[in-house]
Formats: sequence, C-alpha cells, structure tokens
Amino acid sequence: MSEPAHPAMFCGAAENGRVSCALCPHNCRISENSAGFCGIRENIGGRLYASNYGRISAIALDPVEKKPLYRFHPGAYVLSIGGFGCNLRCPFCQNSDISVEYGRSRGAGVFGPEQIAALAKKTVPDGNIGVAYTYNEPLIGYEFLYDCAKLVHGAGLLNVVVTNGFIGREPLGALLPLVDAMNIDLKGFSEGFYKRLGGGPGALEAVKAAIALSHKCCHVEITTLIIPGENDSEPEIAELAGWLASLDPEIPLHLTRFFPRYKYSDRAPAPREAVYRLCEVAKRYLKHVFAGNMA
Repeated sequence: MSEPAHPAMFCGAAENGRVSCALCPHNCRISENSAGFCGIRENIGGRLYASNYGRISAIALDPVEKKPLYRFHPGAYVLSIGGFGCNLRCPFCQNSDISVEYGRSRGAGVFGPEQIAALAKKTVPDGNIGVAYTYNEPLIGYEFLYDCAKLVHGAGLLNVVVTNGFIGREPLGALLPLVDAMNIDLKGFSEGFYKRLGGGPGALEAVKAAIALSHKCCHVEITTLIIPGENDSEPEIAELAGWLASLDPEIPLHLTRFFPRYKYSDRAPAPREAVYRLCEVAKRYLKHVFAGNMA
C-alpha cells in the first residue's frame, strides 16, 4: 500500500474486486492492489484511494507569468506546488521525473492543506496572490487540490490550476467555483495526436469540453507546445485558434517552443521562426497570442 493514502472521490462501487474511477475520461476499472493509468489512484481493499494526497514534489514562489498566465495579475507571484503522476503519457514531457518516472520518496515532503494555506498567507508580503497547482498534472490529485483550494479561498487568496484539461465534466464542475484562473494545455488539434499521447478515443473532445466549461467560470489561457512534424502545420494551428475564437477571441494562446525532453531527447528544438510564423497564423483569429520558451 502506498502512503499517504486518502479516500478518493468520484469512484464507483466495487465489482469482482475492481473499483471504477470516474475522475478522468480513462474511467479506469482498477484491480485490488493496483493503480489506474495515472499510477496514483489505487484500489486498496476494494476501495479507491488517492495515494499522493499531500505529497509535494516541488514548491516555489513563481512569477504568475511562468504558469504561463500573461493576462491574470501580471507582475504578481504565486505559490506553486506540484505532486506526482499524470493521466497522459506525452513522449516530450518536460517534467517526466515527477509525472511518469517518479519515486515517491523524493520531493519536498508531505503537507496538509492547512500548511499550504498558511504558507500562501505567509508569502503575501512577497507579492504572492495565492496557490498554483502545477508541475505535474494536478487534477489527478483532485482531493488534495480541492481541500487546499477551499482553505486558500477562505483566506482571501486565489487558486490557479495548470492542467492538461483531461478531466471528467462532473469533477471539473465541482472544482471550478474554487478556481480563479487556469492554464490548459491544448496539446494539438487532432484525435490521432491525443491517441499517441495515451488519451484514448475522444480525448481531444474531452479537453475541448473542459476548456469551454472552464472559460465560462474563470480566467483561462491556453498553451500549445509546438513540436516539429507533430502538431506544427499551419492548417492545424489555424483550426485550433479558430475554435478558441469561437468561444472567445480574447482567450490568450501561448505557442511555446519544443526542446528535447524525455523520449524525444534526440530531436532538434522547434525552429524559432516556425513558432513565430504559427503565432501570426493564430493572430488571424485571436487577439492575444504569445511566443514562449524562445531561449
């Protein structure tokens, strides 16, 4: 059994020793003493547990622009915390040491929600506006995020979620009243691409639904990592930007430059000129388009 374990939300009744998890579109049916696709949500004795509750991989006071959020309290800082695990398997992951190939003994330690809220309040004099849940995929640690977010709001501070958007509608809807801003990764704009990332059938539509719902409830900015030969065609970026504009042309879009990482460590970085060119394509539809990670 993994520690610390915390009863999980959005689970179904046990059947033939398996429990179902309805947190994300994978809808895993998990055998006893096993974990779901994310590696975090576990069947222990016929009940579903969040084995990463409170386990923090990293904690830092970051500029809010680093999330990236360019049109949400610019110039401010936000206390940023990360956990472990992810419900996608991007071969270009920039944080694979904590999202996929993680060791639970590593990291900053185990924290309670009260400690996170107290630290957020303590850093207000340093320019902190709240807490950002980031670095890995924070929504697979839904229970800890939810508990922290309630206390952070209760302290008069803000909650920021940096996510891949691969989340069920019911869990997302329950969380959104506590969320002030989100940066959502829109990995590409084809189901085939999402399938290669481990998303399964309908993954793109699930992420689009999460973006549309979130945009109705809080400030949303979108990030797409430009990967040569994968998602960098002008027609795809035009379709992506056009769809975002159909929601709201004011939604900020960050097109960021790919650098070799994880299973794509043998690939060349995305050419700067390609990222700038695709930004110009997106600007035909959206008012706020940014080129990121251009070093």
